[in-house]
Amino acid sequence: MSEWSTYSLQDFIPFSQEVYLRLLERLNESVWPLHLAMLALGLAALVFALKRRPRIACLFMAPAWIFAGLVFHLQRFAELNWAAHYFGWTFLAQAVILTLIGTTGIGTDRRESSDKLSSLVGVSIALLSLLGYPLIALLAGYSWRQAEVFGIHPDPTALATLGLGLIVLKGITLWIASIIPLLTTVLSALTLFVLELPWATPLLSLLALIPVALVWKSIASGKQVEGRSGKGDSNGGLPGDW
Repeated sequence: MSEWSTYSLQDFIPFSQEVYLRLLERLNESVWPLHLAMLALGLAALVFALKRRPRIACLFMAPAWIFAGLVFHLQRFAELNWAAHYFGWTFLAQAVILTLIGTTGIGTDRRESSDKLSSLVGVSIALLSLLGYPLIALLAGYSWRQAEVFGIHPDPTALATLGLGLIVLKGITLWIASIIPLLTTVLSALTLFVLELPWATPLLSLLALIPVALVWKSIASGKQVEGRSGKGDSNGGLPGDW
């Protein structure tokens, strides 16, 4: 136990800021202009979520997790960090979860009367991850080649998924779909903090908000279910329609 007390967080990050930024540069240069296709995919998922087409929205998110898992973690980040192999397989598992939700409709929320505050928070987080997150590097004086983009890099991909979950998921499904994005984002935020990169601060701020929003959505959904149980479900019992 005394040996562990001698370690700091920096000891678990086996690379420097310069090395990490170079990884981002190489990846962005090698896959451009895939960024535009991924952005379009993410925005389309958000549109379907707002139109209460949750199954399509979830299916549209799955390819982003596959790419970030295979290309970012297993191919690129694995060269710097042995833990990237575990992250890569975890990202692929998240893609499977989203695909299962999209194909079965389990735990999807199609009600127009769904909690509006949670939806508003979800839309804000999704838009920030899709459009705002890549701008952080530019505003901080870094090159566009060092920016992190939805579908290419893990953090904006995880944040967008958490945002969409607040819009279109409910109950235990919401939490199942949020566990991996939350855990991976926490670990990534700590890494960015150690590397003293500017996007660590907004990431940590969102991580303080998202669990509160998840709890709020769960409570609000529970109250709505209780309210309908006394009146009868007028939705015809068709969960998970496309």
